[in-house]
Amino acid sequence: MRQPDRIIRLKTVLAWTGLSRSTIYRKIAEGTFPAQIRISVNGTGWKESDVNRWIANPVGWRPRSESDFDDF
Repeated sequence: MRQPDRIIRLKTVLAWTGLSRSTIYRKIAEGTFPAQIRISVNGTGWKESDVNRWIANPVGWRPRSESDFDDF
């Protein structure tokens, strides 16, 4: 059975990636870093699996397409 994906906050993303806040948001706008998801009216976070995929291959990372989810 697959573990549910955890949501991590910006502070954790900054620590794990070593990137600055402005770099993360610039990369999101460029499409080269996972976008955050809304978790409340004023809060956002990232799927842990998306950030881990980026950490494993930052240069080759691309957003998952709908067809990537067919394997689950």
